[in-house]
Parts: sequence; C-alpha cells; structure tokens
Amino acid sequence: MATNIFVNFPTSDLERAKAFYEALGYTINPMFTDDNAACVVVLSDTIYFMVQTREFLATFTDKQIIDPATQTGATIALSQDSREDVDAIVARGLEAGGTEPRPAQDYGFMYSRDLEDPDGNNLSYLYMAPEAVEKGPEAYMAEHAADAPAQA
Repeated sequence: MATNIFVNFPTSDLERAKAFYEALGYTINPMFTDDNAACVVVLSDTIYFMVQTREFLATFTDKQIIDPATQTGATIALSQDSREDVDAIVARGLEAGGTEPRPAQDYGFMYSRDLEDPDGNNLSYLYMAPEAVEKGPEAYMAEHAADAPAQA
C-alpha cells in the first residue's frame, strides 16, 4: 500500500477555503468533507490537504493552533512542470482571494513563488530545472554561470 500524505490546515471559514482550493484546480472529496473539515485532493489520491475549522483541528492536538495569518506552522512546497505553470497557479490563487507574501524567487536552477490562502496558510509553488534535479544545483549553476539571473 502506498503512503498517503495528509496536510492539516486551520481555517476560519471552511466554505471560503473550499472555494479557494477548488480555484487552484484541486478537487474536494465529499466522502471526507463535512461542516468541520474539507478533504482537498491535491495529487491523484495520495496527497491531501485537510482544511479544518480551528475548533475541529484542536481536537487532534493538545498544542495551541497557530494563527497562520501571523505565524508559520509549515510551508508546503509543490513542484510544477514549468515556470509558466508556477505563474498560472499563483495567478489563480490570487484571483481566488489569496495573497503573495513576497516577490518571486529566481535562483537560476529553481523558480518559486509563495501563495498564502485566505487564512494565511503558505503554499510554495516551484519549478526546478530537470538538469538541476539530475546533477544537483551546484553542478547546474557551474554549467550555466554566464546566464544565471541574480537572486530576487
């Protein structure tokens, strides 16, 4: 059996959160969605975001639930097939009420943009050159030193 990944996010408005994640192109699994939580299918039934009301999420831990608008609990990084795909998904997220907390980061071998959902949960979308994945960032940058952009 494959390992499934469930990332739990707090939300103050479940309906708004569901609309945001659907605008990114993800689907909601109705079998695991109710008034307390929404199961967002991110990748082919193996990776899910469980967007939960703060009160419901608190039933799974004895620790304080952070306010993602002012604190970072985790940054979730999701790779894309191209820089254009990174820009496209961030654009959809911005149109759906998300925010971009900082400028795009261009490291030459990797391009990334952060997107915060309406609650402030951080998603980082990135594209990494296949050669950098294969050889490692240092080798890739050494081969492409002349055309590497300055870090944003």
